[in-house]
Amino acid sequence: MNSFTIKDIESLTGIKAHTIRIWEQRYNVLRPKRKDTNHRVYDNGDLKHIMRIAYLYRHGYKISRIANMSEEEIKQLSLEETGHKGAHLYQVYINQLVEAMIDFDQVKFEKIFHNILLRMGFEQCMLKVIYPYLERIGLLWLVDCVIPAQEHFASNIIRKKLMVAIDGLDTPAQDHERFMIFLPEGEFHEIPLLFIHYMLKKHGCMVVNFGANVPLEDLHFYTERKPVDHIYTHVITNFPQRSLDKFVKDLGRLFPNIPVAISGPQVARITVTAPENITYLVSMEEVLQYARRKNPEKP
Repeated sequence: MNSFTIKDIESLTGIKAHTIRIWEQRYNVLRPKRKDTNHRVYDNGDLKHIMRIAYLYRHGYKISRIANMSEEEIKQLSLEETGHKGAHLYQVYINQLVEAMIDFDQVKFEKIFHNILLRMGFEQCMLKVIYPYLERIGLLWLVDCVIPAQEHFASNIIRKKLMVAIDGLDTPAQDHERFMIFLPEGEFHEIPLLFIHYMLKKHGCMVVNFGANVPLEDLHFYTERKPVDHIYTHVITNFPQRSLDKFVKDLGRLFPNIPVAISGPQVARITVTAPENITYLVSMEEVLQYARRKNPEKP
């Protein structure tokens, strides 16, 4: 069972700690436990309950009305999909996935994922729900709320879905552009790499995926024996500054004649001037453009 401080709850729900305290005192919406220091402590059930309350509150329900509902009524109303569209529906799905992850409920997690796929299709499912969900999980990590087992539990399900989707795409013709994609040594967050693999293959590109934690020497060995038109990598892990900058320099040195694209949140930390063959993809829009522009005749 995880435990959360009121600051953790504030970070995860977007509701100010001061407001949460008022809700507790005035409306009795939560009854947190107390440490010996008298600080509030919340458990998994508290987190899920306040997430549901925060969702309803942000979508027009007054806290006084919510306070008069039973916990089951709040749960059913917050998870009710009928009538929700766009961003509202995406948030419903994200909350559902977070709850399933917290409880290690694989059946529920996969059922939610399947429902999203049926409603939205794979690409929109990833962009509108899974990526924001992963950002939420990143926030959970920042406040030390998620234990590694929970993160691995959820990530492995998403990873399997991506691999099935990649295998389900038609194999591109041999004369199409050839991409080599990988994650650098020490990087194991594979989901963004698998998604770019899916997008590139969908848009008619040949893809060789070396996976996670790959030494650049292994890639160099491959490029000396097989043709490669483009190289792509994604960096999430907060590497030391010197290591990150050296990684960029080595990419320019080892592959001077192959265009290399680097994406991910750590791109903003790179301090060295990009070698001529390297492009930084700062936003998701740039990543999608990168994947889609390679075969413009495809929709």
